[in-house]
Amino acid sequence: MTVRRGPTIALVMALAMIATTVAGCRNDAPETQEGDSGVKFDVGVTKEACPAAVDKAKGCIYLGSISDLTEGPFKALGVPITESQKAFWKRVNEAGGIGAFEVDVTKYVKDNKYNPQTHNEVYAEIKPDVLGLAQTLGSPTTAAILGDLKSSSVIGVPASWTSAWAFEDVILESGTNYCFESMNSVDFAAETLKSKSVAAVHFPGDYGDDAAAGTKLAAEANGMKFTDIPTAPGQENQGAAIQKLLAAKPDLVIVSTGPTEAATIVGGAAQNGFKGQFIGTSPTWNPALLKSPAAPALTALYRQSGPWAPYGTDTPGHKALAGALDQATFKAAPNDGYTAGWVWSYPMKAALQKAVESKDLTRAGLLAAVKSLETVDYEGMLPAAAGKFGGEPNDRVFRQSIISKVDPKAPTGVTVEKDFFTGKTAEKYEFSKPCYQ
Repeated sequence: MTVRRGPTIALVMALAMIATTVAGCRNDAPETQEGDSGVKFDVGVTKEACPAAVDKAKGCIYLGSISDLTEGPFKALGVPITESQKAFWKRVNEAGGIGAFEVDVTKYVKDNKYNPQTHNEVYAEIKPDVLGLAQTLGSPTTAAILGDLKSSSVIGVPASWTSAWAFEDVILESGTNYCFESMNSVDFAAETLKSKSVAAVHFPGDYGDDAAAGTKLAAEANGMKFTDIPTAPGQENQGAAIQKLLAAKPDLVIVSTGPTEAATIVGGAAQNGFKGQFIGTSPTWNPALLKSPAAPALTALYRQSGPWAPYGTDTPGHKALAGALDQATFKAAPNDGYTAGWVWSYPMKAALQKAVESKDLTRAGLLAAVKSLETVDYEGMLPAAAGKFGGEPNDRVFRQSIISKVDPKAPTGVTVEKDFFTGKTAEKYEFSKPCYQ
């Protein structure tokens, strides 16, 4: 869900090579043990019960979480994502856990402050004690530890949707990426809104560039004029983007920024008579925008695309999420970070179950389990086919997305307008490398 500000994955990887050596030197040859149930394990798994165990007779699987929790730009998302994942695994434990084990995601929670160096440092602190990562928030931050994740066979669940993750076996992503999401949005607009021209207003880097690449590909497929408008983060930096929009006069604008910037762009363009329609990619929306001066413009001109339906949708998974959360806390600050944190946890659950069934809960065993997943039960929040993690990226990447409309009465300010679909551009696209490359 995170917007990437700053370097792309490639740049951050280069900067992080020396730093990740620190983490990579620890637990390179962990000792393998075997539990009473015949399941072998090495790092991050104990015969002893979890600190807050439901069943004291069960062992414990420790998963770490690295998120933006205090002072980074995405703490408003990182906090609900982390709390939602705690609720998810509490539900799993109360339902019997994973075989002879329960799962702890509370002991090893770290704050990355949305800083790649900090992310690497706190990863090194918890790596000797966790089997994998229940959350690694951000693309440049996750890129800072990617080399070590791969060399140590540590599985990480990303809180982000860059198309690069489809090419990494150790990254356990859910939902479509920004590239296919944007392709689908353009196809939707060409068919439903009869749009003839499109602009991509986006942050630079692997978030915005990924979405802009998908927008351009779909524009070409639909014979639409395309205008590329990169823009720097910051509410005060959107004047030039607005002027370029007014000059280009596109029928459609795909926005890939943060919520504040999106509101500034939509509101500012509307004030100057702009009549085009906007569709924002996953991280652009925050229901608090409906209390901002841009609310009328957003209600009139804006739609929200996404990898799954928002909080309050009628699926078993959404209902389970609502039942697991403290409703007073949610209503005080409604946010689809809760939805994302919950959805992202299903593949890890499926992989752990498969590893336990195979009697191999080592890091290598969990990686093998991930690669063998053909489907995942998302309890209706995503189609089961979204949980295919083996094979080539082009064959297994999930290409469907959702379009939502602004609805002030909805829990998070949006309701589904068009359910899961794959547009013609995404359906035909040969996915051989990250789109933004």
